[in-house]
Amino acid sequence: MRIPSLPNFVRTFYAFSNATLHRAPAPFSVSARPGIALRSSMPTIPFLGSLFHTAESRKMSYPLEKSDDEWRMQLNKEQFRVLRQKGTEAPFSGEYDKHAPTSGTYNCAGCDKPIYTAQHKFKSGCGWPAFFDAVPGAVTRHTDSTFGMERTEIVCSNCGGHLGHVFKGEGYPTPTDERHCVNSVSIKFNKGDPESKA
Repeated sequence: MRIPSLPNFVRTFYAFSNATLHRAPAPFSVSARPGIALRSSMPTIPFLGSLFHTAESRKMSYPLEKSDDEWRMQLNKEQFRVLRQKGTEAPFSGEYDKHAPTSGTYNCAGCDKPIYTAQHKFKSGCGWPAFFDAVPGAVTRHTDSTFGMERTEIVCSNCGGHLGHVFKGEGYPTPTDERHCVNSVSIKFNKGDPESKA
């Protein structure tokens, strides 16, 4: 069997991740495949987001700027991998995937600024927390056109931490027809008033 070249292997992996994992689920059940255990995080090969991401988000400056060393001191290993290196956690593994509070906010795990309210969250079945809108001004969008595909990356407007991607036109019955597909590790739930940290 011929071993594919690294660029083709990376392209295949990334295309699979985009088409299969970040989109709304196909009509099959993960539990229907016994013996296959989900990892707690998606592998980066090597640090896919960091090496192959578009330069657009890298050129931006944010109100809160820290060095990688400073972020490493503040964040745990998985938070750093996702927030600062644009990694992705495995589907159905995150703390907030099935979290359904009636009030409160989801704040950036890096800088604690409110990103989403409990009212923005909805059940999408995609395996990651889904929101149809964000706190005004809390999210910055970047075009992610790596590997010949075009997606919209979303980051925290205050610190530039990677949240996930936003998708449109999937047919969910939400006011915006958008799905913000967010890594649980990128956010943390706060029961308090959304204005308290604005």
